[in-house]
Amino acid sequence: MTHTYTYRYADVMAYINWPYFFHAWGLPARLAGAAHVHDCEGCRAAWLAAQPEADRAQGGEALRLTADARRRLAEMNAHGVAMVRVGLWEAWSEGDDLVFATPDGPRRLALLRQQRPDAASGACLCLADFVAPRHAVNAPPEAQRVGAFVATAGSVEATGDDYADMLAQTLLDRLAEAAVECTHQHVRRTLWGYAPNESLAMADLLAERFQGIRPAVGYPSLPDQSANFDLDALLRFDAIGVRLTENGAMQPHASVSGLLLAHAAARHFAVGPVGDDQLADYARRKHMPEARMRQFLAANLVAPRRV
Repeated sequence: MTHTYTYRYADVMAYINWPYFFHAWGLPARLAGAAHVHDCEGCRAAWLAAQPEADRAQGGEALRLTADARRRLAEMNAHGVAMVRVGLWEAWSEGDDLVFATPDGPRRLALLRQQRPDAASGACLCLADFVAPRHAVNAPPEAQRVGAFVATAGSVEATGDDYADMLAQTLLDRLAEAAVECTHQHVRRTLWGYAPNESLAMADLLAERFQGIRPAVGYPSLPDQSANFDLDALLRFDAIGVRLTENGAMQPHASVSGLLLAHAAARHFAVGPVGDDQLADYARRKHMPEARMRQFLAANLVAPRRV
């Protein structure tokens, strides 16, 4: 079953992860506090004076960027909305695949497994590890369902001013993520309801100190962008105005998609290098020519040894 949520930008601004916004501008995360400084001369000066001397030049940039971002957000709030489409299905793991029980029959999502042991756990992890096999005995309920999401904050008309356009784009990127953060909170508390009593401060929420994970397509544990074609078949991205290019990229640019996993042991990891053996197996499970699969996984492929 799928659900669609529409938010005014103002509704999700509190969920913006400002360190990521500043990162996009080449500013260190430690200066993200600038986004929370009261917009008056005295507060700005006091905040800047409290920064280490070595950070004050960049701190001034952070304050100026914050002021510009606030003005741009005020303009965008007048007409902009972010949309999220989310679905939950009974699901199970089969090897390194997830299988979704849909009204049209089972749908399969092939996943990748680390080929080098994870530094933290010593195991070679796959996202499928956090979902129980079919008919598993004593599997917790949260390991027997899987969610998926797609979100977009839309786009704004380019002005021809490179700075203004980049500012708008980086804000839209963060608003799309903020809308997902807000929706995921609702999923955990109510829609899926596996954490009905969750009560986290915003800082803890943005640090993902909740049960479960939401690996996004293109990120280290779900690096294959072609996964968007599989998620599109489940969610119908076009229902919120998101379309896919032939390479699985999402348009508008300020869009994000991924999975929702609830198992208490679920955590993020990096798939890392993929060898030829896993590439061949993955291409087979994706029903895709190996040469085409190489294009999607170029950044993860193990470079051939020189002789």
